[in-house]
Amino acid sequence: QVQLVESGGGLVQTGGSLRLSCAASGTILGVDAMAWYRQAPGKVRESVATITSHGITRYIDSVKGRFTISRDNAKNTLYLQMNSLKPEDAAVYYCYAMIRPRNSPSYSPYWGQGTQVTVSS
Repeated sequence: QVQLVESGGGLVQTGGSLRLSCAASGTILGVDAMAWYRQAPGKVRESVATITSHGITRYIDSVKGRFTISRDNAKNTLYLQMNSLKPEDAAVYYCYAMIRPRNSPSYSPYWGQGTQVTVSS
């Protein structure tokens, strides 16, 4: 069974940094696009950054220049380096990936359980 397990969230002061990780486990034949989403209380979940299997990245405007998404295809692991954090970055961050499991002819979406990021002012 395929799972996405996140780590790296926590409490940080304004201006600080955190690095999130998301490891895909299970018998996996392929991983396509991956992404980080976040959801703050009372707000809709939003896509923060995406990365294709070839390493092409996209960011929402509010994190450009501060966040960096990357992946290690050999380890099926996704990362999000977050620098210069602001209180408005506080949210639960979710990992997302399109994965083709063993014995499946196609890719399906998978979500991590979420990791809390808190930024104190």
